[in-house]
Amino acid sequence: MAPPDSVRTTVALDTVAGSRASSNVAVTGSVRALADGAGRAFAPQCGLAPGFVSIAASELMSHFDEVRSVKMRVGALPQHPNNVLKYSLTWSTDGLINEYGNVCEGVAGGRKVELLPLEGLEEIEIDGTQYEAFNTSGGLGSLGDTHAGRVQDMDYKTMRYPGHCRQMRLLMNGLKLNEDRGTLKRILENAVPRTLQDVVVIYVSVTGLQDREFREENYVNKVYPQVIAHRLWSAIQVTTAAGVCAVLDIVLMNPDDHCGFVAQEDFRLREILDNRFGRYYGHGGTSEVSARLVATGETGHQHVSGDHT
Repeated sequence: MAPPDSVRTTVALDTVAGSRASSNVAVTGSVRALADGAGRAFAPQCGLAPGFVSIAASELMSHFDEVRSVKMRVGALPQHPNNVLKYSLTWSTDGLINEYGNVCEGVAGGRKVELLPLEGLEEIEIDGTQYEAFNTSGGLGSLGDTHAGRVQDMDYKTMRYPGHCRQMRLLMNGLKLNEDRGTLKRILENAVPRTLQDVVVIYVSVTGLQDREFREENYVNKVYPQVIAHRLWSAIQVTTAAGVCAVLDIVLMNPDDHCGFVAQEDFRLREILDNRFGRYYGHGGTSEVSARLVATGETGHQHVSGDHT
């Protein structure tokens, strides 16, 4: 007998808490090699970024006759930033450092290119809030390989509150801590608090030709902490687990439709949002739930397996 949805979701939340599912480019390459010719499905890069953001971008791209540019931006941010980094730890510190320190991938002029992390700084305004975005590693997933030659420009950037990138450049480049990641990890975990009161901001922009006109479409969403199985989970935990569980659920329910290497962009956005797990990406969430539970002391001693890995 299959476990109920809440149990499956809770297991996934515990499994992925503090990690980014299969975002390591080398790992994905190994999985692709294992999947070659296999009769079973291999679906890496499930989660948020890569993962859901890849699905959203691919969906918008399918609406165009010709695609010129694809911008994918994701930020897992504190709701109430109050330190010099304007940031709180919400997932794996090792994953965060890898994201900020490893070479990034993109598409420029129709060709795959390598980009430097913490570069390409830009400003974005969403619902009146200012953000900055800059190159980080891993978020592009397999989307660049899938659409190389069919899109002029494509990149993935992490979103933060303004000023964060400057501080991280000082730490990682100016003070050479990208070469001493163990020390950087200890500094961050000693100085930057963890929080369940976060918000995940997802922004995708695609430009191109529709009916011979140059147009743009956007997918924009904010996901807040939610209560699942009588427990408050942060937005980054919910979005990562929902991305994993939705893809897993769809593949298991339709085993004949998926084999070998399964890319995230193989799934349609509506298929994910209509799924019993993907629905946690639904629009309309607010910070009210996390604010109320924190104010009443119902979250203070929650321990999440994997938080300190």
